[in-house]
Amino acid sequence: QVQLVESGGGLVQAGGSLRLSCAASGLPFSRYAMGWFRQAPGKEREFVAACSKSGGNTGYADAVKGRFTISRDNAKNTVYLQMNSLKPGDTALYYCAAKYAHYSSSAYYPVEYEYDYWGQGTQVTVSS
Repeated sequence: QVQLVESGGGLVQAGGSLRLSCAASGLPFSRYAMGWFRQAPGKEREFVAACSKSGGNTGYADAVKGRFTISRDNAKNTVYLQMNSLKPGDTALYYCAAKYAHYSSSAYYPVEYEYDYWGQGTQVTVSS
């Protein structure tokens, strides 16, 4: 069965960095666009970053643009989220998601409902 397993979360001080990883199994990873979303307590889940099947096209939420970088290694079936200059407002449960993309697609997908599979999430807590 399909599994997406996030790791790399933790507690970090404001201004610090973390790198999240999401290891995929049970699916042809290179045929899936990938995304990162987050949900803070009492808030709805929101888009953070996404990349195309190859990783050549990426998109970011305005709140993280310039601080976060999404990348992927199709040989390792893994997508990453490098998070720098973290702020307390980045505190949330971070989820990775996979969306099957047509062979000719080079798009990334910033909309939650388009995704087919989700991980369980990894907690990121940023202290002030």
